[in-house]
Amino acid sequence: MNSKATSSAAPRRDTPPSPPTASNAPADVSAVAELSKRVIGNVENAIVGKRKQLVLSMVAWLSGGHILLEDVPGVAKTMLARALAKSLGCHFKRVQCTPDLLPTDVTGTSIFNQKNSEFEFRPGPVFTQILLADEINRATPRTQASLLEAMAEARVTVDGKSYTLTPPFLVIATQNPVDHEGTFPLPEAQLDRFLMRFSLGYPSIEEELRMLDLLQFKHPVDSMTAVATAEQLVAAQQAIRSVHVDPRVRHYLLQIVHQTRHNENLALGGSPRATIALFRCGQAMAAIRGRTFVTPDDIKKIIAPVMNHRLILRPESRLRKMTTEKVLEEILSEIAVPTISS
Repeated sequence: MNSKATSSAAPRRDTPPSPPTASNAPADVSAVAELSKRVIGNVENAIVGKRKQLVLSMVAWLSGGHILLEDVPGVAKTMLARALAKSLGCHFKRVQCTPDLLPTDVTGTSIFNQKNSEFEFRPGPVFTQILLADEINRATPRTQASLLEAMAEARVTVDGKSYTLTPPFLVIATQNPVDHEGTFPLPEAQLDRFLMRFSLGYPSIEEELRMLDLLQFKHPVDSMTAVATAEQLVAAQQAIRSVHVDPRVRHYLLQIVHQTRHNENLALGGSPRATIALFRCGQAMAAIRGRTFVTPDDIKKIIAPVMNHRLILRPESRLRKMTTEKVLEEILSEIAVPTISS
């Protein structure tokens, strides 16, 4: 069976993902770096001037987490998800979230088959490898919650039966930060399930001119081809766990998280899940850069997208025009950076 999931095929029940074979496993971290370089370079053929966000996307995917894109419409959020899927030959599905979207519209439902007098499970769009949940804050809380098990455990339970999702499984959810009418804001506990939150932002004039050239005759995503396989990415996800994290770097990231819990500007600091996220993303960032060890600079690069959505400002701090970015900058400036030599 190839790595692509098909909506017509019944998903496997209670079957854990198979470990990567020796032939697919990267021999060392340099193989992970090479894989990331190929994927990022391929996506850049369709998305112009967003290398930083593409690197963050690869960090999240290698770490086994999920991404929340918070940005205005029309800045290539959907294109990013499609391009990542095409670059690795992964199956891609999209759910347009609306208030009338039901949980079973996402997970699937059991339908009675009159021929054999049995209920048959019809899998929903969550049975894929990259799922785009477009405008997730327009879905009701009940529908939003239907994604939690899939995001946390890569499985779906329907009618008391569990179905394992095909790895690598990635949820990319989007939301519009400007239009709040008729929306259901994600609660803090659900925001914490996303490994990263970041924005793509508007392109510069030069980047937008190049974008017009690319789109003149056809959509660049349509002509993209795979530069790696899903199995190679799964192997890379296992490989980054062997990246060394020095005790001094561990203490450094723990200091950052603990400072958020006692900062006078914050009503809610980072959870232990945030600590694990920083740890794993630091390993992925080091591997993408071709290193077998994590440096404090790796932590600094991912601190904002990993932590921003997990922190809540106090009302009085918000009135003083404080932001979570400023709070994190202050915390980083107060903590001594350890020296790590190669």
